[in-house]
Amino acid sequence: MAANTSCLEEELSCAVCCEIFKDPVTLHCNHSFCKACLDQCWKEKGTRECPVCRRRASIEDPAVDFRLRNIVECFLKDHSEKPPAPPGMLCSLHEEKLKLFCVDDEEAVCLVCQTSEKHENHKLRPVQEAVRNYKGELKTALEPLRDKLKTFNKVKAQCDETAEHIKKQAQQTERQIKEEFEKLHQFLRDEEKARIAALRREEEQKGRIMKEKIENITREISSLSDTIRVIEQELEAEDIFFLQYKDTKRRAECTLQDPQCVSGALIDVAEHLGSLKYKVWEKMLGIVQYTPVTLDPNTAAPWLTLSEDLTSVRFSDEWQQLPDNPERFDSYVFVLGSEGFTSGKHCWDVEVGNKTDWDLGVTKESSQRKGEFTVNPGAGYWVIGLRGGDQYWAWTSPWSTGLTVEKKPQKIRVQLDCDVGEVAFFDSSDMRPLYTFKHRFTDRMFPYFSPCFNEVGKNSAPLRVCPVKTVIKVD
Repeated sequence: MAANTSCLEEELSCAVCCEIFKDPVTLHCNHSFCKACLDQCWKEKGTRECPVCRRRASIEDPAVDFRLRNIVECFLKDHSEKPPAPPGMLCSLHEEKLKLFCVDDEEAVCLVCQTSEKHENHKLRPVQEAVRNYKGELKTALEPLRDKLKTFNKVKAQCDETAEHIKKQAQQTERQIKEEFEKLHQFLRDEEKARIAALRREEEQKGRIMKEKIENITREISSLSDTIRVIEQELEAEDIFFLQYKDTKRRAECTLQDPQCVSGALIDVAEHLGSLKYKVWEKMLGIVQYTPVTLDPNTAAPWLTLSEDLTSVRFSDEWQQLPDNPERFDSYVFVLGSEGFTSGKHCWDVEVGNKTDWDLGVTKESSQRKGEFTVNPGAGYWVIGLRGGDQYWAWTSPWSTGLTVEKKPQKIRVQLDCDVGEVAFFDSSDMRPLYTFKHRFTDRMFPYFSPCFNEVGKNSAPLRVCPVKTVIKVD
């Protein structure tokens, strides 16, 4: 059949032939063509000759070769029932199925490739066996990736949670800033009203004095004017009558004293405007407080509640949904101050009141904050505490040291001297020493607080950082 389908190799289109090679015709020269292709060829050339051998055809309208058509139909039917192999299933060199896997070259090969020089002395395995082994290896390698994906998903969830918490923090902080500034604005408005009122009072008082002064002078002016008018009339009288006025000389003798200028009659402008901003600021100290330590809410355990001004902390009965950031304690009810110290001497007083349990001290910046750990100098914590309402302890290493305290302190002073290397604790009321740690501090040190857990309503009072008195010093 290949010899008879010469129209596929000459001028006629292969695609067209494959599509319409259903009515084949055979010329006397024994060359076969599909009838449509032959008619098109004759039409284009204008001559009725064989496209292959150029012999003139003796038949004007060749008849269909049914034998050849049957062969073509059988061929097309056979190829339509046998779908071509998927790409990659056959060897690109030998058109054979890839049944083996070369372990050395890590590629699939056919049976012919097996005997080639390229794969001589190579280790070959059946494709199924190689697939099974590689799937096992891939599954093993997949587990760390799945674990890594879980880690990334967990961190992403934490980041989403943190982003949401940032929005809440910003909103709450903005609200508090506005409230604090509104207090300052209200103070300034009240102070403005008070000072303007004082100015009005002075104006009224000194205006009243000047009014009285003006009225007195007006009366004296009127009296003098009357006296002058009378004397002038007497001066115009006849001589004999003028001599009869015995009181004329007496009237001319004025006994009134000259009017005096009023001292201090003007508004004391300097009193109202002198150092006005400074005086208002000085008075403002009466409504503001300064605390040497501000608590850091980003370190507070979820069981703790901080006051809005970040100066007190208490244990809460409700666990708060907070981001698990690296700075935050998660297992213990601890919170740190917001500012760390590397040098100098620093102290702060903490009101403990009648709490039955509490811890106070300092910790280094690199100390552990997650999971369970021991609170002692070995772990980077220099702390004293109260347990059960009457047992005072210094959390030393490796054992705790009991403290003898004669009178229960209401306030504890923590004093950190980074240069000397000392953390000392005192009863703030009389500065009786309670305990002193000595250590050479190399890290940044942060104030440490723990109100401890509540027990059936007990120990619910907060720990509060006490404000200090602000002194204005003018050089």
